[in-house]
Amino acid sequence: VDSNTTSFNAAISACEKAGEWDMALHLFSAMLCSKLEADTITFSAAISACEKGGEWRAALTLLSAMTKGEAQPNAITFNAAISACEKGGEWEKALHLIGFMVQAKIETCNIAFNAAISACEKCGEWERALQLFSIMVQGKVELDTITFNSVISACDKQQMNKALEFFSAMEQSELESNTVTFNAAINACEKVGMWEAALQLVAQMAQCMAVLNVITFNAAVGACEKGGHTQKALQFLDPVSQIKFR
Repeated sequence: VDSNTTSFNAAISACEKAGEWDMALHLFSAMLCSKLEADTITFSAAISACEKGGEWRAALTLLSAMTKGEAQPNAITFNAAISACEKGGEWEKALHLIGFMVQAKIETCNIAFNAAISACEKCGEWERALQLFSIMVQGKVELDTITFNSVISACDKQQMNKALEFFSAMEQSELESNTVTFNAAINACEKVGMWEAALQLVAQMAQCMAVLNVITFNAAVGACEKGGHTQKALQFLDPVSQIKFR
């Protein structure tokens, strides 16, 4: 690798870490104008910078240019591109990239799948999210807390029972639930007025030292009200109001 290429790669990576996606692209363009060859590291760093800046179009443009050249995209490249699509709510493009990775026999990991599931969750595509989860299980891709958080959140608006089933499955695993996990499950309870389950989850949060926030409070009170237990909501308000929400 040309020493100048290495210098540009380091500079683009520094911009990526600092969240300066526009400067990263400026350096990328300057590199090409200098007739230096961009390699996999160059493209991956530039795409990752675009991902951090929420610039999914720029990320996909870079990926497209990469596939037409000599630099070979790898798992890191695709993970960044899929994450960029996730931030932009582009679930169809995220799924297309997952499919491309599988077809090209590029190793897929939970980073790519988690981002794709999250993209589906943001767009209300719970069925697609469940399909991706099933593919992960079948392919023995490692499931983590982010995986469960995303799939529970994908289900909590329309498939409340499934959301609670996934929460239960996570509880039975060795994975640790966090505030996002609990809030998604409490939201599912709120949708169907399962006030007792919602309050049990809040108590469980306190026991495992998960941070209660405004989302937790609103969902729990909403569950009590929908379940016809306004008094329980008011009783819940007093002790919870003493908590410093974050």
